Amino acid sequence: MRNARWAWLGALAGGVLGLLMFAPATWLAAALSMASDGRLQALLPRGTVWSGSARLLLSGGAASRDALVLPGRVHWQLLPQWSGMQLQLRADCCTNEPLRITGAMRWGGWTIAAADNTSQWPAQMLAGLGSPWNTLQAQGRIALTLQALSVEWSEGRALVNGSVMLDALALSSQLSTLRPIGSYRLTMASNGISGPPQLQLQTIEGSLQLSGQGRWTGGRWNFRGQASASAEDELVLGNLLNIVGRRQGALSIIAVD
Repeated sequence: MRNARWAWLGALAGGVLGLLMFAPATWLAAALSMASDGRLQALLPRGTVWSGSARLLLSGGAASRDALVLPGRVHWQLLPQWSGMQLQLRADCCTNEPLRITGAMRWGGWTIAAADNTSQWPAQMLAGLGSPWNTLQAQGRIALTLQALSVEWSEGRALVNGSVMLDALALSSQLSTLRPIGSYRLTMASNGISGPPQLQLQTIEGSLQLSGQGRWTGGRWNFRGQASASAEDELVLGNLLNIVGRRQGALSIIAVD
């Protein structure tokens, strides 16, 4: 009787382990859609939860009619480690080297860290996120650079270290005949000790001038900035100035709370 019981327990444990090891990629696709409220969806998934690929769709959410599918497929690998788990992501269209994200449990909290990485993405994908991107219909490319980025959750609060830099290069929009309108840099940086993460927006070059600063406060971003154009370009950039912020004469005031 005892041997039969152990045999049944062994068979059950083996079945559970086999189910976990070969869990289909559709499970991960369902979890991603639920966690993002439908804003990120993995279409046509192949493989398993641990190693697979899918087409990535971006949308404005469950009620949004805007959606865009990233060119090519996105490939992933989940690699168990002694201290936690490592996720490797590679996009056919956009990454030269896989993006590596490591998660580890610690006493009283956890840490997520991303390896230094640079990738380039089509600016057109932003239109899938809905308003105001669907109106802007931006074209160009976005260079994403991660440097020493980590998030540590401990004692009920998150500490962010490192930086994320977004370079929007040679941007154009259907709202203006001027092509390109410019190139811009948005930087998020924090050392985790001196205060919350800071945002800085600056113009690299271009006829449309953007600038601003912000910070993470009370669980949300607070940002203040402005957009402007020279007198000779204001006519062709007027629609953009009206969309990106609240007009005050020649300026467009950008506020996010």
